[in-house]
Amino acid sequence: MDLFSTEPLNNLLPYDGIVRYYGKIFNQQDAQHYFERLLNTIDWKNDEAIIFGKHIITKRKAAWYGDSQYAYTYSKITKQASTWTTELLQLKTRVEEMTNNSFNSCLLNLYPTGAEGMAYHSDGEETLAKNAAIASLSFGAERKFLFKHKQTKHTTSIFLEKGSLLVMKGETQSHWLHRLPPTTKISLPRINLTFRTIVQ
Repeated sequence: MDLFSTEPLNNLLPYDGIVRYYGKIFNQQDAQHYFERLLNTIDWKNDEAIIFGKHIITKRKAAWYGDSQYAYTYSKITKQASTWTTELLQLKTRVEEMTNNSFNSCLLNLYPTGAEGMAYHSDGEETLAKNAAIASLSFGAERKFLFKHKQTKHTTSIFLEKGSLLVMKGETQSHWLHRLPPTTKISLPRINLTFRTIVQ
């Protein structure tokens, strides 16, 4: 055991992957500061997808940033990475220190209310480094997050707090789906950042 590691010991998944929840890594004041800065400085655009041949524009907004102009394709739509903002570099440094991983890109999502969510999916795009860590930061509204095993259909869930960090790594994306279920009980916006490693 590494006595100096800041990594939590508990794995949220029972098998076939590793998901660790660090809880709140920012105090309430800092979490609110970053939420407001991200809301106002990120180049948000309504997310797009092509589903069953139809071009869909969502109420959820997204943005893609990185070390260089990485192309990232999901839901058959390709994004070109923008240059890091000051706040994103600060957050990236904090996450790298906490997780002992390095990241070269970040996908951000802005959910205007609880009515917006994300269907079950796994982050298995070919441009992502296989089995590399994906670090997820949450700001704003606190939401439930679900995992479902692709074969056994076993499910597990966690409540993502404001200013919290969750890390998925190992074979998680190969064996598990994850989703952010919509809810009518929440009217406030949520911002999620997923730091990733793109392979050229």
